Amino acid sequence: MCRPFALRLMALFALLYPAAAQAAPVGAVTPARGSVEILDPSTFIMLMELDFGLLTATGAGTAIVDSGTDTVTTTGGVLFVGGSPHAARFKAVSPARNVVKISLPKQAITLTRIGGTETMRLDTWSINGATTRNVVAREQFEFRVAGTLHVNANQAEGIYLGTFDVTINYN
Repeated sequence: MCRPFALRLMALFALLYPAAAQAAPVGAVTPARGSVEILDPSTFIMLMELDFGLLTATGAGTAIVDSGTDTVTTTGGVLFVGGSPHAARFKAVSPARNVVKISLPKQAITLTRIGGTETMRLDTWSINGATTRNVVAREQFEFRVAGTLHVNANQAEGIYLGTFDVTINYN
């Protein structure tokens, strides 16, 4: 006598909750994915480019991004007016427990306006922390690099791009 009642209850449940009634049958397979990033033991990659944010220039001056705090300081006729300034960010993995030497550019680089010939100079490189670091084998470490941008009087409006090299020597 109990059995018909149980069947009626199941039918009522199926009417009230149709999604549950359409659930996958026992033994059905639902695909899932896993992921991993494999890094070579001497990996060195850039995470973010150096960005001075948005500047205006009423005369010559400088803009300096602090490699530790990402804040911008300006001098002369250069004013910071917004954006999201930040130092260049790098990630590296040492193949062994090591002392690594991070080498910043020794000379200034030139940034050139997209679609034009106007330029600015970037120099006085800085790093958050020491350029020589003790690192653990096969563990990631990060660092940030910034510098001083020299803006000319009557600097043309636009986006300026340039490249610089950062080197890691594993001792």
